[in-house]
Amino acid sequence: MSQIPPRLFPAARWLSRMDASSLRSDAVAGLTNAAIVLPQGVAFAIIAGLPPEYGLYTAMLVPIIAALWGSSMVMVSGPTTAISALVFASLSEFTEPGSARFIELALLLTVLVGLFQIGAGLARLGGLVSFVSHSVIVAFTAAAAILIALSQLPAALGITVERGGNVVERVIRLASELGATNATALAIAGVTLASVALVQWRAPRAPGFLIALMAGSALAALLGAEAHGVAMLPPIGSALPSFAPPGLSFDDVVLLAPSAAAIALVGLLEAISIGRSFAVRRQERFAPNQEMVGQGLSNTVGGFFQCYAGSGSFTRSGVNAEAGARTPLSAILASVTLAVILLLFGPWISVIPMPAIAGLILYVAWRLIDRAELRHILTTSRPETLILVATLGSGLLIELDFAIYIGVIASFSVFIYDSAHPSLRVSAPVETASGRRKFRNADLHHIPECPQVVTVRLDGPLYFGSVEHVEAEWERMRAARPGQTRVIFYLKGVGKIDLSGADFLIQAIREVRAAGGQFHIVALFPPLLECLRRFHVIDEIGEDHLHISKGDALAATMAELDLGICRSCTRRIFTECADLPNAANEAALAPRMGQDRRIS
Repeated sequence: MSQIPPRLFPAARWLSRMDASSLRSDAVAGLTNAAIVLPQGVAFAIIAGLPPEYGLYTAMLVPIIAALWGSSMVMVSGPTTAISALVFASLSEFTEPGSARFIELALLLTVLVGLFQIGAGLARLGGLVSFVSHSVIVAFTAAAAILIALSQLPAALGITVERGGNVVERVIRLASELGATNATALAIAGVTLASVALVQWRAPRAPGFLIALMAGSALAALLGAEAHGVAMLPPIGSALPSFAPPGLSFDDVVLLAPSAAAIALVGLLEAISIGRSFAVRRQERFAPNQEMVGQGLSNTVGGFFQCYAGSGSFTRSGVNAEAGARTPLSAILASVTLAVILLLFGPWISVIPMPAIAGLILYVAWRLIDRAELRHILTTSRPETLILVATLGSGLLIELDFAIYIGVIASFSVFIYDSAHPSLRVSAPVETASGRRKFRNADLHHIPECPQVVTVRLDGPLYFGSVEHVEAEWERMRAARPGQTRVIFYLKGVGKIDLSGADFLIQAIREVRAAGGQFHIVALFPPLLECLRRFHVIDEIGEDHLHISKGDALAATMAELDLGICRSCTRRIFTECADLPNAANEAALAPRMGQDRRIS
């Protein structure tokens, strides 16, 4: 494997390092994951509106491709709750869930999702995904969880309700049918839900989903559920996926492209966030662009083998890591184990009652809502709250896939607004407990200022989008301090500037000098200095007025002060003021004062 370039086959990196110890660890983790994914695959397929076997096929094939061509060492891919909900929301408006047409569109949608993801990875757009606010995922997941729970309540109650619609429509339809609740179905769903919650609470490493499903199925058999009108899972068509390329038509591609883009984005956000979190925790390398390609390949190939769109799974990845997985081989072994289980026990799947699956899904929906993070966002950040409310509201009241676009637009809007409103503030020195000098916000902390020198600090980008705001803040500051004509402009948080930013600096320099003052710039980041030179800011201000520290700038400014003003000043703002005339040292400094033509 060492002969294969990792760029073409990323798995070569870890396959060449495998030994007997890592193989044992991965085998244990794979067996553990297989027990979890069996009930999850069935449940997620039902959420997506597909026959149960399609969730199992997705759990078999997608993880193998993602493991071989992805970047994460422990992330397990496959069907996920959020994407399953998106698939249903995207296709149910066009055709009947579970129908042959629905399945065909789901497979084509999966291929399109994969192509979008491959394209994004090859274009190296991994960094752009980071610009989508975490609040978008929190809100989208919460909206999906609520809609998923509402979609499963009819099965848990043993009633039939029209599917689809927003949250209000679903609640109204559900309420109108509550009188027809099947007590047997409700008991099975309740026992399953209680079982999985109890096992996950008391023994989180145990296969809680499988145990709960067995408990619900045992109760169904004990009560004679089918005789009481309880629906059972249909038998699976085949234990293994087969080559079944989706029908391709231009009209269908155009129809599905917007939804495919939304699902591709959600899948990448899930996979990259999971991959990064585990890489940081385990101190491993993670390449977002490679992971995007791996996810895209898994979906593109999967779409030709009866798989629907998948991504990284929070639950199975966590179990995989906790079970001791060392390499992506654990995900591959889990898929192989699942295939063996289905070959041996596939026919028994029809003894599982639908209310038991509904109970599992209700538990998944409950766990999906990150209540602590929702509270954290709502209580700490107004912009993030806006993003959260916009995404959650559109997901619940409009469409789930549309909510992603709303969230992304809101994220970029907040980012652009923040970048267009950098902080421009006046700072002044204070002495810390250790005796060191620190510059603080003069207006916020009511720190006395020098009557001649003003130190201005810019935190944030200086480019065409922010120049208008910076100009307005500069004019306000200048109007409030007409006597402070010696300006030290500290470009603290500025990495680069563009031509508009340079024009602002040149105009500010000319204004200050026209008023009889001096302008000094403090900048120390090499790319910023290169921009200042290229856009002729340094030509305008002069090399002697460009400094690498506030101390150097202050030392140069001291030589430019009106010593007559200094003589009457009692503030002594800067430590450098000790060398300037005052009532106590005027006699000692008289020779210097006599040489200064500016003494009044």
